[in-house]
Amino acid sequence: MGIACNGQIAPVNKNASPEARELLAYIQSLDTRILSGQHCYSHETDRYFDSVKQMTGKFPAIWGTDFYWSGGDEDPGFKVVRDAIKKHKEGAIITLMWHVGKPSDQAPYGWKQSVQSEISDEDWSELITPGTDLHKKWLNQVDQLAVHLKELQEQHIPVLWRPYHEMNGVWFWWGNKRGDNGYAALWKLLYERLTIHHQINNLIWVWNANAPRDIPFDEAFDYKLFYPGQDYVDVLATDVYHFDYEQNEYEQLLALADGKPIALGEVGQLPKVNILEVQPKWSWFMVWSGWLLTANSEERVKEVYNYPETLTKDDIEISK
Repeated sequence: MGIACNGQIAPVNKNASPEARELLAYIQSLDTRILSGQHCYSHETDRYFDSVKQMTGKFPAIWGTDFYWSGGDEDPGFKVVRDAIKKHKEGAIITLMWHVGKPSDQAPYGWKQSVQSEISDEDWSELITPGTDLHKKWLNQVDQLAVHLKELQEQHIPVLWRPYHEMNGVWFWWGNKRGDNGYAALWKLLYERLTIHHQINNLIWVWNANAPRDIPFDEAFDYKLFYPGQDYVDVLATDVYHFDYEQNEYEQLLALADGKPIALGEVGQLPKVNILEVQPKWSWFMVWSGWLLTANSEERVKEVYNYPETLTKDDIEISK
């Protein structure tokens, strides 16, 4: 774990762009302040971001969307890039995710049929073994994604990059794969393909799990079982829905982070102010799309956005 000259932890990518370094340093400097964020579906990338403004008079600091390809002829990545450039120029921090189908399937990917389907142990082994047919198909997926990430790099836009999220759950094909040849291997392969082969250096690598839970057939297991290690992760995040802000899970993630920032990668119900007061190290929260309106009252949204520690788009103290 490299330490920068100012005492902050350096990016895991030693070739990280100046913009990525600045953003990560800013996140590390937040202390008890928290960046507000809002996810938008890739087909309506303004809707919920604008809803926050209508409710609070303020835009979120972070805008997020997804490279998910669910239909249509055009790769949605082109629209994602256009919208990300627009939001960056307007002053927002960009976070992107990747709901991708199994490499054995063809895009566009069905949600239940591919993204949330299962992968056999045999196929998983082939997937993470270079030279196999399935690994080559996976490379094609990643290389297509790289085209879009490179365009953002050319525009000098840093990205909070959180691929293959909620890996400790049982609902995605990449989920609940334990051990050195499990999820950690896939994460490292992706990291190496994007940073070493494609030389994409504008990414801040956000390892984004789900809050642990023991609901039968909908479990999410301990964070540490799926962590690829400090050399591959800049920020550790978790997703919390249904107001599940358990203190012991917050402390588990802090301990695993060992000095690196932690964040709320996705939330359904916003944390109440009293939760933020006793869990002050969250670097940001991002409300998941329509949950802003269906799971939160306008009063709750205003309360969190008016909290003195909450930072909005106009509060960001980095180059824009």
